[in-house]
Amino acid sequence: MKKILIILSFFSIYNLSAQSTNQNKFRQLYDLLATPNSYRTAGGAPGHKYYQNNAHYVMNLTLNDQEQKITGSETITYVNNSPDNLEYLWIQLDQNVRSKTSDSYKVSTGDINSLSDRSFRRMFPTFDGGFNITSVTDKNGKNISYSINKTMMRINLDKPLLSNESFELSIDWWYYVNERSKIGGRSGFEYFKEDDNYLYTIAQFFPRMCVYNDVEGWQNKQFLGSGEFTLPFGNYQVNITAPANHVVSATGVLTNPDEVLSETQIERLNKAKNEFTDPVFIVNEKEAIKNEKSQVKSMKTWKFKAENVRDFGWASSKKFIWDAMTVKQNSKDVLAMSFYPKEGNPLWEQYSTKAVAHTINSYSKYTFDYPYPVAISIHSKSIGMEYPMICFNGGRPDSDGTYSERTKYGMISVIIHEVGHNYFPMIVNSDERQWTWMDEGLNTFLQFLAEKEWDYNYPSRRGPAYKIVDYMKGDKSNISPIMTNSESIHQFGNNAYGKPATALNILRETIMGRELFDYAFKTYSQRWMFKHPTPEDLFRTMEDASAVDLDWFWRGWFYTNEHVDISIDKVIPYKINTNNPAINKLATKEKDDKIKSNDISNQRNKDVQTYIQTDESLNDFYNSYNRYEVTEREKKKYANFLKNLSKENKALLDADYFFYEVSFTNVGGLVMPLILEFKFKDGSSTLKRIPAEVWKSNNFNITKVFGFEKELDSIVLDPYLETADTDLNNNSWPAVYHPSTFELFKEKSRWQSMKENNPMKQKNKK
Repeated sequence: MKKILIILSFFSIYNLSAQSTNQNKFRQLYDLLATPNSYRTAGGAPGHKYYQNNAHYVMNLTLNDQEQKITGSETITYVNNSPDNLEYLWIQLDQNVRSKTSDSYKVSTGDINSLSDRSFRRMFPTFDGGFNITSVTDKNGKNISYSINKTMMRINLDKPLLSNESFELSIDWWYYVNERSKIGGRSGFEYFKEDDNYLYTIAQFFPRMCVYNDVEGWQNKQFLGSGEFTLPFGNYQVNITAPANHVVSATGVLTNPDEVLSETQIERLNKAKNEFTDPVFIVNEKEAIKNEKSQVKSMKTWKFKAENVRDFGWASSKKFIWDAMTVKQNSKDVLAMSFYPKEGNPLWEQYSTKAVAHTINSYSKYTFDYPYPVAISIHSKSIGMEYPMICFNGGRPDSDGTYSERTKYGMISVIIHEVGHNYFPMIVNSDERQWTWMDEGLNTFLQFLAEKEWDYNYPSRRGPAYKIVDYMKGDKSNISPIMTNSESIHQFGNNAYGKPATALNILRETIMGRELFDYAFKTYSQRWMFKHPTPEDLFRTMEDASAVDLDWFWRGWFYTNEHVDISIDKVIPYKINTNNPAINKLATKEKDDKIKSNDISNQRNKDVQTYIQTDESLNDFYNSYNRYEVTEREKKKYANFLKNLSKENKALLDADYFFYEVSFTNVGGLVMPLILEFKFKDGSSTLKRIPAEVWKSNNFNITKVFGFEKELDSIVLDPYLETADTDLNNNSWPAVYHPSTFELFKEKSRWQSMKENNPMKQKNKK
């Protein structure tokens, strides 16, 4: 019994402590944000001591198309711009996630019903696609001591790398390329059985320097598959040797077109550099089909150069069609290009390169001019992945050339999204290993803006507030706050893409307004171009550049899994008491008459003869007294009342206002503005926007009075579905109910639906 008392006492103390701690949803974020310093300011800008290290690469790569093997030799020059002396260097070996002993296989979870072909392979991995490191040497050719810890490699320096000094090392390696459809992954090959050809989309294929910064020191989180990559900026010179009939595309500019392209292809490429409306074919479909049937033993080396990029990706296939056009910007022109097999047509030749061009135009408007010389879209089935200047995109029509509307817009969306990643995180270089939402969420938001600028009726999946409702009102045990590490997220797409994109759209449309938001967002983008921002830098800049306190918004939307559900609980109408006895007594009479007529006893006693009806001696003054008649004394009192009224109060009295006391409850916990549409008896309406600070004194229950010159007919909360309110049944007065639907028959899978909903195919069948 004594133990129980002690435990109860502990919980009592805990509860008292919690109650005495400020839990107001409008408290500032000092308890959650890192302290500003000389590296990162309180306003969200890089500080006067901000630094970042650099890594420059020279690489020679060889693609073995018979064995699906890549061999590489790279030289890294690492520049230590930090104020610290570095005792060792860390390198990412992301390809080791494909090792048979990878932790990514070991940590995967799911019940028996979740097992698929791919998950079975993950249980019993047979493919070994990890790095084979054959040599690590310094600039003098001397072997360097190193240690590999799964997807990380430590370079053991003989002496510390001093501040403002550089270190050069060379690494030789090789690995087998994974077949993406069977094993998965962001990089890999697609095999075309019909013509026995391969299409390679290659990335995270080389040992890459980790970031060392003022926030975490060395980035040292293992790569498990979800959290992507944070990398230092640098320059790249890359030579890719591939079969001579392959067309190769990569990050950067092709520096030896005379050695790998025909005169006709060079002529077409030069024409594309002056074409701003329609793409020019450098390799057309007829030529690509002929090329994919060819067999050669010779090799060609394609040379690429890229400056101030954080990564490098490339693609190679003899199946590629290649088209290009130029995008005109204020600062420089950009060559937009697409590479795709015939299986991508007719969709790809019609939309891909124009989608690339549109993305650059749209994103640049909200951020900064695209700084690189090229932007490339590569087609491979069922993928979407981004790298500097190049991205890999899915969206493939059926074999007969028809496609569903969903396939069409899905392809355009993935191209916009992946090209858009050039801005976030390839240029505004956030740590994806830690915060997926900082690149995916911001990019998905800009993708939504670009989609709506493509077509007003574009069927965007993410961005509008109402699209996130089902997720936010779901089981909280399966919902993570946005500010959750990439590897620990529940419902990856909703958490890292959908919710932050929605939050930014709500900020833009409802909380801040477009002008303030756009200015602040552009400020953040330009402040952190080619730098490494953190969430704090975004949060602080958005406030700093707009003079809008958003701590409550960041706290609610990004640090909790609360949802929006605000209810209209009660509405009580009022009129000003004019003190006019004629009006007041008439109103009293009407009220009394109504009560009497509705009284059930009075209704049933209509035919009952009363005592005073049979005996008139019972009647006195009060039986004939009219209590509703206005007396002379009352008239005089009212006249004196009017005489003593101020001019302002008399005007208020004459206006004959209608007042309504409205009570609200914050059911979901997430405070938001009150957006109220008031509809009047005469058919007119008005909209009132009340800032979220209306909840400052009480985060959960408030009452507010509204006055109008006209009588109200109804009130609707959030009429334009701006706030992601999860329950519309409590958003109206009088109550309006929105019935839910249920599925009578088992729903088909997403992929079945996409295939079956193809009106183009159905029309052709007729």
